[in-house]
Amino acid sequence: MSTNSELQQTISDMVDDHRGILAADESLPTITKRFAAIDVEASEENRRAYRALLLDTPDLGKYISGVILFEETLGQQDDSRTPLPKVAWSQKIVPGVKVDKGKGPLPGAPGDLITYGLDGLGERLEHYKQQGARFAKWREVYPISRHNPTRMGRHANAEMLARYAAVCQEKGVVPIVEPEVLMDGDHDIDRCASVTEHVLHSVFHALHLHGVSLEHMILKPNMVLPGKDCRRADPEEVAEATLRILKRTVPAAVPSINFLSGGQGPEEATANLNAINQLKGNAPWQLSISYGRALQQPALHAWLGKAENREKAQQALLKRARLNSLARQGKYDPSMENSDA
Repeated sequence: MSTNSELQQTISDMVDDHRGILAADESLPTITKRFAAIDVEASEENRRAYRALLLDTPDLGKYISGVILFEETLGQQDDSRTPLPKVAWSQKIVPGVKVDKGKGPLPGAPGDLITYGLDGLGERLEHYKQQGARFAKWREVYPISRHNPTRMGRHANAEMLARYAAVCQEKGVVPIVEPEVLMDGDHDIDRCASVTEHVLHSVFHALHLHGVSLEHMILKPNMVLPGKDCRRADPEEVAEATLRILKRTVPAAVPSINFLSGGQGPEEATANLNAINQLKGNAPWQLSISYGRALQQPALHAWLGKAENREKAQQALLKRARLNSLARQGKYDPSMENSDA
């Protein structure tokens, strides 16, 4: 199969009109923090057991088309000794992997951050493909302050995303491009809209310069939201602002926009997705999810690290996945949260 055919097959397997992507790629510090909240040690076995629980969820493939895994998960197995990427694909959930190596300060741009991990990426991708990964994810973050992100910061982060995406496509791996404008702060929704517009312009300019095929990538952006310390916006306000910025910046060639949940709670993230799909009109892309905490949180709190809670946790995950599938179609209603089904 040619590289182009390989990329197109992965896009075809991941992009449809009712499913989304589960982000289960928490780094060791992040999953340690999540487990600490439920008083569970983040041992290698507990991490394996939890992620196996997620991927073993019956019928998850009805609502989820791809899963982003942490590097160690590619080499782990479920309780029946089946490699976890194979467990995912048994439900037609495409396995992928987070390939960036964390972030740090960007020299010369106080307050801006830059992501590490480009060195040796091509060789790592070849290894990940052998383990079953068919797509990758790279995240750049943009804190909002009075002076940030700077023009240099936007340019540097866009370059990293574009270089990563170009390497992925060269290796036959679909890149998920994740520029996240952070929710931290007291900025209003208009400030987030302005920053997000500048960020996405710079990202797509860099992708063009690096020859990235837009038809063979997925965009994972933030929704346009006020900062955590500002008043909350209602779903219609979020949807209007988000769609306005996406229409100004994202080419129609991109097949799917899969929103990150950021600091949103599970119900808020679903309601906002629903409003976006109700207002989308003739928008050219699929508008879906790539949620981590907003899908997993109810399952994690049902599990509590106990094997006897496995089924209850899987039911909690399946419910959130199903509600987000309905929101993808603009058919979600908050009253559905009270249903056990």
